[in-house]
Order: sequence, then C-alpha cells, then structure tokens
Amino acid sequence: MLLFALGVLVIAAGLALSIALHEIGHLVPAKLFGVRVTQYMIGFGPTVLSRTRGETEYGLKAIPLGGYIRMIGMYPPHKGEPEGTIREDSTGLLQQMTEMSEDAKAYESAQYGPEDAHRTFVALSVPKKLVVMLGGPTMNLLISVLLMVVLVSGIGLPSVTPTVQSVSECVVPADAPADVSCEGQPPAPALEAGIRPGDVLREIDGAPITRWEDVTEAVRAADDRTIEVVVERDGREIPLEATLVIDARPVLDQDGAAVRDADGRLVTEEVGFLGVAGTPDLVPQSPTEVPAMAWDAFVRTGQIVVTLPVRLYEVGQAAFGSAERDPDGPLGVVGVSRLAGEVASADEPGFELREKVGTMISMLASLNMALFVFNLVPLLPLDGGHVAGALLEGIRRRIARLRGRPDPGPVDMSRMLPLTNAVALVFIVMTLLLLYADIVKPITLFP
Repeated sequence: MLLFALGVLVIAAGLALSIALHEIGHLVPAKLFGVRVTQYMIGFGPTVLSRTRGETEYGLKAIPLGGYIRMIGMYPPHKGEPEGTIREDSTGLLQQMTEMSEDAKAYESAQYGPEDAHRTFVALSVPKKLVVMLGGPTMNLLISVLLMVVLVSGIGLPSVTPTVQSVSECVVPADAPADVSCEGQPPAPALEAGIRPGDVLREIDGAPITRWEDVTEAVRAADDRTIEVVVERDGREIPLEATLVIDARPVLDQDGAAVRDADGRLVTEEVGFLGVAGTPDLVPQSPTEVPAMAWDAFVRTGQIVVTLPVRLYEVGQAAFGSAERDPDGPLGVVGVSRLAGEVASADEPGFELREKVGTMISMLASLNMALFVFNLVPLLPLDGGHVAGALLEGIRRRIARLRGRPDPGPVDMSRMLPLTNAVALVFIVMTLLLLYADIVKPITLFP
C-alpha cells in the first residue's frame, strides 16, 4: 500500500510540475514583451497559498487540476455606448452574446488604467501573441522530448540482447507449439556446439555481435555451413563450432517482428538455423531514436484527440453498461494515478525498479505530449483558441493592407465567451465521466 501511494505521489508531483512549467512557458515571454501579468496560479478554486512579487501574485489553488496566468487586456477595450442609449433585456441569443462580450470587456478595462494600455495582451503584435500562447504547449513538448531522451538513452527500451536465455533441444517447425516433443527431431546446432544459457554471443562466422539483430543476420546468412561461434562465459571468450541446418524460419519485418499473411499464418523462408533465444532486457539506445518516437507519440495522441467524442461515448458505454473498457482509451486523473500506483507496487517477475522507473517516465512523457496536443485544439479556453484568434487577426490586417483599408484592430475574442463557456462545460462533463469510469470500470496494468 505504501508503494502504491508513492507511485500516486510521484505521478501527481510530475503532473503538477508539468502544469507549472506550462504556465511558465506563458509567463516568461509575456513578461519579456512587457505585458503586465497579475497572477500566476497552479490549480483552480480558493487560493491556498500565495505571495506577491513585484506586480504578480504567485500561488496555489485548492483544486490542483490545471493552472493559469492572468494578463491584463485579454480583450479589446470597452468602447462604451452613445450617451442616452437605453439597454433593454433580451432573450435573443445574439443580444445575450453581445451583452456578455461587452460586460467582459468592461471588466477587463476596469483592471488597468490608460498608463498600462500599452502593456495589455491585445496591444502585442501578432507574432508576439503567438509566442506567448504557444509558449505553454511548447514547454510540454520539450518536457516530453526530454523525458524520452532519458528513457531511451538512460533507462533503455525493451529489446533482445545477445545473452543466451535458452538453447533449443531440437529443430522444430517455426509454427510448432511451445510444448512440442523433440522425439524424432534432429538436435539443435547450438546444443551440439555446447552453447549454454547465460553465454554472451560475441562473434558468429567472423561477424562481431553487439545486438540480437546481428545474431539473426549472421545465422540466417550462413545457411548450413559449419561456422565458428565465439561466446563469453565466466569472463572468458570461448570459440565453438556449430554446424547449422537449413530450416523454415519466420520472415522478419524491419522491427524484427514475424510477418504473417492475410490469414494470420506465419510467412517463412529457408535460412540457417542455430537454435538459441536471446534475453529480453532494457537496452539504452542512441538519442537519434527520439525524434521518430516523439513523432509517433504526437500522431497517436492526435488520433486520440480527433476521435475523442467516439472514445468518450465508448467510455460511457463501459461505465454505465456491460461493455469492456478500451485499455488504450482516455483516462482521467484517477485512472492515471491508479496506474502509477500499480506500477510502483507491482510484484511481477522481470518488472523490477529499472522497469518501474522507465514506465513512470514513459507515462509522464505521454501526459506531456497529451497536454501539448490537446492545448493546440483551436477552441477557447484552450491555448489553441487564442492562437487561432491571433492568426485571424494577422490575416485580417494583411487583407486590409492589401486593399488599402484602415487597420481593423485586434480580434475581439470576448465575442466567443458563450462558446468558451459551452466548451468549458463539455470539459467538466468529460472530466466527471472519466472520473466515474476510472472508479467503477478502471483500466489496470496487471489484471
């Protein structure tokens, strides 16, 4: 139970730090560009702890789900109304949206005086607005990539090493079951050569061995010749002779996985066969593997975001019905915390401290990639909504210049407040749904 709680605390601290750095990604460029930032807060709800430094209040809120910075002048100044205008209440949607927009602008304008008008967010140029709003998601992307570097080059990725885990007793068909009998079958070349479990393959047929792929390539290319196999045993290199046999072995793809045809049957080829199995382990890789890994994570996360409505519907079916929960589907805070606790407290063979640390790092890298992608969605109140507004502003100004017309000014994002509130309500419903599903139909690592 203690290890479970430790795992929850680790992932919670990692997520809180990711959120804090996300907001710093907004805060730093905003201050560099001269925008007056009045608040930097982690969480929502009542303030638990805060301290004011300069003109900014830094603090923690009671509900640690997200964070924000508050910049003055997020909306264009309130232009007021002609003297004598009488505003009447209206049930019309357009009128209500207009009044909500005007109220928001009036509130914003009341937060600063004319002397600070040049320090508002709306006063920034379009490129500077983009830098401020993209600073947060970019910080999450950098965190994700950095964690991937640590995972790939520090902890290592699952791979098969040239250390012999087992030696086949005989030559059996590639698609034979694991418990097939060796009766009537020829002995495996590795067994006859004297190769033992625990030996480290160092050289095969004159080719140096550094990874399991080297073993596969050297053995398959040797056909049925008698070759020299050098193994390391008890710190000494021992040369052995093995007479290979030609056998039908699975065709391997570029990732080393067996290829199957449309009917699910193994695709085989006649190649040399030795009869040894490598040892699975975490093997450090070059950092050059990270860009492809990051791109793959970005694409997979993007696919989840695009299909989120369908996935949430499936989560609802599982939570309120008898359908099974998709293990690759979306998770809430409770679900992520539960998985972290399971990782920390797991007592599974081969899943030791190194594997646990690697899994936790992988989870945090995935969470930061999710924060990066999700915040790029062009809807308020997400960062992507402000990015879309800034891009629209730039397009409007460019068109006005080409047509010789006056500058149309900044885009009035306050007019999107009703939609913003609707999106926020959807996010709240989504959070509650995932919370309920994570409790009644949780996803587990070790069923």
